[in-house]
Amino acid sequence: MTTAQVPDILSPEFAENPYPAYRVMRESAPLHWHEATQSWIVSRYADVERVFKDKEAQFTTDNYDWQLEPVHGKTILQLSGREHAVRRALVAPAFRGSDLQEKFLPVIEANSRALIDQFRTTGVADLVHDYATRFPVNVIADMLGLDKADHARFHGWYTAVIAFLGNLSGDAEVTAAGERTRVEFADYMIPIIRARRENLGDDLLSTLCAAEVDGVRMSDEDIKAFCSLLLAAGGETTDKAIASIFANLLSHPEQLAAVRADRSLIPRAFAETLRYTPPVHMIMRQSAVDVEVSGGTIPAGATVTCLIGAANRDEDRYQDPDRFDLFRADLTATTAFSAAADHLAFALGRHFCVGALLAKAEVETGVNQLLDAMPDVRFADGFDPVEQGVFTRGPQSLPVRFTPLAP
Repeated sequence: MTTAQVPDILSPEFAENPYPAYRVMRESAPLHWHEATQSWIVSRYADVERVFKDKEAQFTTDNYDWQLEPVHGKTILQLSGREHAVRRALVAPAFRGSDLQEKFLPVIEANSRALIDQFRTTGVADLVHDYATRFPVNVIADMLGLDKADHARFHGWYTAVIAFLGNLSGDAEVTAAGERTRVEFADYMIPIIRARRENLGDDLLSTLCAAEVDGVRMSDEDIKAFCSLLLAAGGETTDKAIASIFANLLSHPEQLAAVRADRSLIPRAFAETLRYTPPVHMIMRQSAVDVEVSGGTIPAGATVTCLIGAANRDEDRYQDPDRFDLFRADLTATTAFSAAADHLAFALGRHFCVGALLAKAEVETGVNQLLDAMPDVRFADGFDPVEQGVFTRGPQSLPVRFTPLAP
């Protein structure tokens, strides 16, 4: 298949529904050059998994120097070797184990309940606008000890950052807005970080200020960049994950009924959502050497676009991959939120998403509380969910109806 015949990831047809294009790529053009983004695109599960796990140091995250640094500053994602290991050790404890369960699970539960309280007696809601876009940002603000009254600013910042990351066509206004966000966020955060160092509390920002591993501590700039990354990655992805899990379950009433009856199935439903409709559809890396993959050779020094959305529906990895099935036998829910995951939505290897367990806690809490408040939840009359986005993707609205419970 010639390059001209391969579906274009920047085309309107692709944006409307990328899944048929993903199939064509996997079958006929598993490696191809995309001129507009100046990158090599890989789409098969085995190849994307290999790039992420990178056991032979063939791929780097040097692409983040231009893809992330202009909006976040230098982040942990750009580091490698011991420097990366130490920085990860500084931030990771807050996102797992006792810190997550004891300090932050109550924050998650309280924020979810507060949002649901605003519509639980009305019988109608838009699960995107009324809940999903607000919930993870509010949680992160509370975790960091920031003022939730600034929610609109946080949301505006992370929306601009995600638009910058997904600016595959190089729109100058999107680029400028993303770069402005870096300045605005630094002006907001650096004074807060400096004040917090002088008066430590029990919030995540204080933990980051005080954390030390092997004599290394995070600078103000390190902490600001991590907070920026946390807001963008934790806000946008969990927002879309919550919207997508409900879109998928409401579109499959028998599976929704199973989850409603047995809440221990929520992690399975979330894992299958991450496979079937991942919030992030593509992640880039840079090749350090010439690398052989399906379909040919990626030259050294090239940008590599890994199509998670395509790899997660690879027929060679999953049976009947275009079907949403939380009961499928070829997806392991018990490892779905660890670096041993067999879906690719959180990446894999040393750059596996540090917030995966936080996302799991948010989704489990949110789905449980929403189902408790809306036991007969259903789509609004005549509504059919539509995904939007190319780099990140999910429903833009999700109007539902339900019978309000008696107070």
